[in-house]
Amino acid sequence: MTHSRGAIIVGASSGIGEALARRLAADGYEIGLTARRTERLRAIGAELPTKSYVATMDVTELENARDGFFELAEAMPSVDLVVISAGVATVNRDLEWEPERQTVDVNVGGFTAVATAAMEYFERDSNTASETDGHLVGISSVAAHIGNGDAPAYNASKAYVSTYLEGLRYRQSDRDADVTITTIEPGFVDTKLSLGGFWECSPETAAEQIARAIRKERSHAYVTRRWRAVAWVLDLAPERLLRRLF
Repeated sequence: MTHSRGAIIVGASSGIGEALARRLAADGYEIGLTARRTERLRAIGAELPTKSYVATMDVTELENARDGFFELAEAMPSVDLVVISAGVATVNRDLEWEPERQTVDVNVGGFTAVATAAMEYFERDSNTASETDGHLVGISSVAAHIGNGDAPAYNASKAYVSTYLEGLRYRQSDRDADVTITTIEPGFVDTKLSLGGFWECSPETAAEQIARAIRKERSHAYVTRRWRAVAWVLDLAPERLLRRLF
């Protein structure tokens, strides 16, 4: 009997999350769609070539988000892949509290709540339907490599995501469960979250490259791949030079 693959995408109502849902469904995955906009998720699900499951989720409501994740996972025949794509980005040079708080709540708190729920799900002894115990993918950003005076909380939150996922990979080295963990760091993607247009790609291009990284079980991938060189420069350049440039 052929094993049907299942993927949950958190933040699937627009942008990279929506494009990746469509890409993975085309690859044969049944898709669990989560976000705040239920009707939009249903509309997307109706257009997919595979079976879809919809769950309303506000990741800032941490316990509800975790409970909703487990309920969705149990409703699906199998969950082999979880992608956390939910995120917000706000230009906030005046450091108004509400945008900073919302960014941290979504990009740090919400991300961690779902990531830990996904790991708990994958590490359960009963989850043995596939050859591996699961695959967790987090959508971070090249912004993780540098501070940003216009959107300080956003860049800092993405640094958290990248470092947290790195920590999960270290953690896997002495665990019985075989969970693949992938960090995706896009540059500029043409979505509502985009803070620039340099080397900007479409959500569909991003989704294609992310799907390739998933298939190859990469630990880390840049989207598009040319952003690897940018990240390398950002990591090596002295802060005083970066302040002048940015």
